[in-house]
Amino acid sequence: MAIDYTVEDGIALMSLNRAPANAYDMDMLRELMDAIHRVRSDNAVRLALVRSALPKFFCAGADISTLQDVDRAGFANFLTVAHESVDMIARTPKLFIAAIAGHCIGGGLEIALACDFRFAAAGKYRLGLGEVNLGLSPGMGGTQRLPRLIPKSRALHLMVTGETLAPEEALQAGIVDQVFPEDKFWDEVMTRARKLAAGPTMAQGYIKLSVNFGLEASLAEGLAIERTHQSQLFASEDVAEGLKAFQEKRPAKFAGK
Repeated sequence: MAIDYTVEDGIALMSLNRAPANAYDMDMLRELMDAIHRVRSDNAVRLALVRSALPKFFCAGADISTLQDVDRAGFANFLTVAHESVDMIARTPKLFIAAIAGHCIGGGLEIALACDFRFAAAGKYRLGLGEVNLGLSPGMGGTQRLPRLIPKSRALHLMVTGETLAPEEALQAGIVDQVFPEDKFWDEVMTRARKLAAGPTMAQGYIKLSVNFGLEASLAEGLAIERTHQSQLFASEDVAEGLKAFQEKRPAKFAGK
């Protein structure tokens, strides 16, 4: 298996595990989609965390050696599956965190960009979209997600030059949300993951979808999406608990339902 999947405290731990660099092939992409489907369908999972089981690498992108003899139709199919896998992350009504503690290049960064938060460990590794060095463009959503995350000209520069960034530089650019000391990284990530997982995860998921779908639509369409999600949330058990806890002046105990 190229992806190890476990659940801890309501958090799905999706560990990329394809030595030596987590470079993905078609089978690994399908395993990724299967893992995301498990996150979607398991009510006990309140949040997902994507990490690497290997030292030095989060993910080095596509395994080029598996694509060298592929014809144009086969490559197009590979791109379709790659897009579908990261789109599943963006369209799942649960939060995803990318925990990055090693080289995160090309499709590896594109997987992280599809997640809702990116936490990085300090260290001597690089992040970037280097597909241009192969005569290619980012093909797993990078040309669309990176310019939506950071200024367009900065995103364009990184993609057309293939420049890579150290974790602290990625933080300054706005690509990662926080950088933690290497020796405290996992504890810091899990502290934040557990806090989010203990919250109103159904509301978190609908907020995520309202933002993601709304950014693809006009303002009027985005507001309609927001109203729809708010109406669905109002009928939830979490809202009933939240209102009751507010009246009783106590912390709410959310169940994500």
